[in-house]
Amino acid sequence: MKIALISDAWAPQVNGVVTTLIELVRELTMAGHQVDVIQPGMFKTRPCPGYAGIDLAVRPKKELTRLLDGWQPDAIHIATEGPLGWAARSYCLKRGLAFTTAFHTKFPDILKAAARVPLSWGYMVFRHFHKPSSGVMVPTQSVLRMLEQRGFRNLRSWTHGVDISLFGFHDTVQPYAPLGELQRPLALFVGRVSYEKNIEAFLKMDFPGTKVVCGVGPMEASLKARFPKVRWLGLLRRDELAKVYAAADIFAFPSHSDTFGLVMLEAMACGTPVAAFPVDGPLEVLGETLLDGTPGNRGGALHEDLRHACYSAMAVPRHEARNRALEFSWAHATRIFASHLVQARPRAAAALESATVEDTAVTPLSSN
Repeated sequence: MKIALISDAWAPQVNGVVTTLIELVRELTMAGHQVDVIQPGMFKTRPCPGYAGIDLAVRPKKELTRLLDGWQPDAIHIATEGPLGWAARSYCLKRGLAFTTAFHTKFPDILKAAARVPLSWGYMVFRHFHKPSSGVMVPTQSVLRMLEQRGFRNLRSWTHGVDISLFGFHDTVQPYAPLGELQRPLALFVGRVSYEKNIEAFLKMDFPGTKVVCGVGPMEASLKARFPKVRWLGLLRRDELAKVYAAADIFAFPSHSDTFGLVMLEAMACGTPVAAFPVDGPLEVLGETLLDGTPGNRGGALHEDLRHACYSAMAVPRHEARNRALEFSWAHATRIFASHLVQARPRAAAALESATVEDTAVTPLSSN
């Protein structure tokens, strides 16, 4: 099957959306599909206002039209709601083509935090963007329910995975030479150093030992000045990052706005338990509902007090964190993704029928 994937998030950007899409393309290609990606590096770009490190395509519609007209894909998936996403949406509507989309990021929540844009306004725009989609792929059940309550339709449950070979398991905490000798326990944060990650909740937390941050972002300089005792490692290659995960006693995930949180799975795959708030992403990655209706914890700890969650996570055996991570695979996530695709044109029906998901626990999306 020929699949066109359009995304405003792509390398050299470093974030969970980029990781998800790169792994998805790799798995789809291994399964025999042809995936053509339209991404910002193919266009003239400008930095996203207020978000250093994110470049957006400038007036991409003409070139995007030329590419899609030439490719004639069987299925079209629009991964993001940026300039390329809107251009691809317009292209499909003008030609009467069916397409799918994904809800990766709570940008309305970010806009509210960064610029005080009312949530209702942000979700109104996003609801309009996704309205003509034949299937809006959502990574967690809690986000899916939230979007349903906000009037979104055609929502489809998806999930993500983790590369368990790259992020290998260690049953004991490993040394990491660049950090030298540090006071234990070592609490690690990995992600963009920006307002939507709620990183200050981690940095301000009264906790013994050493805090380590891997990542860059718009708040980096100011936070380094305010928290000089924190070890700042900047941006690391993924193979190097795996070593840092393995060196940590716990992994702290303070975000309230992430729809999933791949970094939690990466840490857990290395055996490092996660401490997080009981919100959308962590509830999917760590949570399970107990018989009395309260959230349970698998591979880490959830609590409204991040410090409390960190202490609880330290008691979680490393093999339990690894076992939970093993429940998420990119192969399974990719089969679900393929099952949700729709034919852009009637002639693509046969190609999509051959992509029927193999996992009987997943119900394939019927043709729209």
